[in-house]
Amino acid sequence: MDKTELQNRTKKFAIRVFKLVDNFPKSKSADVVAYQLLKSASSVAANYRAVNRAKSTTDFHNKVKVVLEEADESNFWFTFIKEIELLNQSFLNELDFLIKESDEFTAIFTSTVKTLDNAKSTNSKS
Repeated sequence: MDKTELQNRTKKFAIRVFKLVDNFPKSKSADVVAYQLLKSASSVAANYRAVNRAKSTTDFHNKVKVVLEEADESNFWFTFIKEIELLNQSFLNELDFLIKESDEFTAIFTSTVKTLDNAKSTNSKS
C-alpha cells in the first residue's frame, strides 16, 4: 500500500467514525466517549497527512509516533464502546470493522516506528 492509499484509508476511517458517532444515544457518558473518539480518529487521518509532509527523518519519525498513539487510542474507545454496549446491535458490524481497522493501523505504524528506531540505532553505531 502506498502513501496515497494509506492517506485515503485513514481519511475514510475518520469519516466512518464520524458517521458512527452520530448514532450514539443522547447521554453525558456517550458525549464524553464521542468527543474522545472523534478527536483520536480524526487525528489518525490528519496526522498521517502531516507525516507525508515531514521536513526531516526526525520529524517523520515523531509524526508517525503521534499517528500510532492516536490509532491505538481509537482502538481503546472502540473496544470500550463494545464493552459498555453503547450502541445497539445494528451497529456492531460497523464497530467490529472499525476495531479491525484501528488494529491494522496500530500494526502498520508500530512496524514503521520499529523500522525507524532500528535504522536510527544502526546509524548511531556507525
